[in-house]
Amino acid sequence: MISLKSPREIEHMRRAGRLTAQARALAGSMVRPGVTTHEIDAAVRKFIESHGAKPSFLGYGGFSGSACISINEQVIHGIPGPRKLQEGDIVSIDVGAYLEGFHGDCAATFPCGEVSEEAMRLIRVTEQSFWEGIKFAHSGSRVYDISHAVQQYVESNGYSVVRDFVGHGVGAKLHEAPEVPNFGPAGHGPRLQPGMTIAVEPMVCAGDWRVKVLKDGWTTVSADGSLTAHYENTILITDGEPEVLTTVEG
Repeated sequence: MISLKSPREIEHMRRAGRLTAQARALAGSMVRPGVTTHEIDAAVRKFIESHGAKPSFLGYGGFSGSACISINEQVIHGIPGPRKLQEGDIVSIDVGAYLEGFHGDCAATFPCGEVSEEAMRLIRVTEQSFWEGIKFAHSGSRVYDISHAVQQYVESNGYSVVRDFVGHGVGAKLHEAPEVPNFGPAGHGPRLQPGMTIAVEPMVCAGDWRVKVLKDGWTTVSADGSLTAHYENTILITDGEPEVLTTVEG
């Protein structure tokens, strides 16, 4: 069942979203050669908890980190640890914060030092595909209108979208209905209504779209070892343009 948020609940989600975006920005500012993924994760946890919130991912399904930190061919769900970032890596960081009974959820991919032109292009196309998708996030449209726009933009740039993982509703629970794929035919899926809050999150591979989960049960990588990128925001469906809730400034 899709949850439509009341004006009061939307205010809570704005606050949770702002804090989550600030945590993403903090994490991104730490991406440089020699920094460990654990150091970034610890800073994210400290920041979120210092604002009276809880990291959404910590302990979720047994996940051991407060942020998912995925490097190069790792698409999502990378477990923070002792690995040091290296010049030329691209680093996808996914964070969530639970504040006042509601979650924010957002992600971005950051370059570590000087990266290849191809890596930067992948990062830019992935982020832009999100913005292309939410051009269709209007009341009365359907979920797959967003999905189709993301897929079309990504594939027109020579990349592929992950099929095994999708965006989702977000609110009092981290994952709610509806699912929001990054592929599919326009005109399908649930109809968008004011008060819906969804996480739109393109996951993009430079090569083939197929992925596999490593033995740790979390880390998901491109099956062909190609570079990957991830971009996500939590958005609110309104009577007009969609509102991005995971922004640093409220």
